[in-house]
Amino acid sequence: MVVKLAAVVPFGRSFDEYCQMFSLTRGDLALNILGVGDGPASFNAELTAQGGRVTSLDPIYNFDASEIRQRFDAVVNNIIDQIELTPGDWVWSYHKSPADLRTNRLKVIQRFTEDYRLNHHSGRYVTGKLPALNFGDGEFDLALCSHLLFLYSAQLSYEFHQRSVLEMLRVAREVRIFPLLTLMLERSPHLEPIQAELTEQGFTVQITQVQYELQKGGNEMLVITHPAN
Repeated sequence: MVVKLAAVVPFGRSFDEYCQMFSLTRGDLALNILGVGDGPASFNAELTAQGGRVTSLDPIYNFDASEIRQRFDAVVNNIIDQIELTPGDWVWSYHKSPADLRTNRLKVIQRFTEDYRLNHHSGRYVTGKLPALNFGDGEFDLALCSHLLFLYSAQLSYEFHQRSVLEMLRVAREVRIFPLLTLMLERSPHLEPIQAELTEQGFTVQITQVQYELQKGGNEMLVITHPAN
């Protein structure tokens, strides 16, 4: 697996953001959770500290903590500058301003790197990527996918989305994906056909509104569960 860190934008989200993005309850947080494409999120570190069970998967875990942090430092100012140039594209409710968003991301990357440096080889951080996951059937209760599927619809084909969602459903009883908008703030063109295909296969598929919103209109997640036995 060849991943070029120079092509990665390592922007991670916090435990609290995950709870809001995926409407995670106390019961959800007690499950065995897989975070797909977690990158430098602090969700794993924070939930583990609370006694939770979570495995994070991302190709950037092929790199060490200092390399990931250096890449973050190289891109963070440019990302915030782009956000400031497009004020109409963002909702400042959770984060109060671009400066507040930057502060949050700095806290997240710091918490991530502290934990990752110590636990890189603990089994909680697994190098890998969609659409093929090196886990057993039904190994997890809940799989979460943040800011990858649907967001990058222009870059990732419908076939990639289809295979990825089915693969997550293979390893987990329930899958939640956030957000459902593309980078252009449009509903992903892959969403409706994915819903139709999964429904035809017997899965329960729902679009649920969540509390978290940063992209304007990006306050929905897709929830997919297996047919009841």
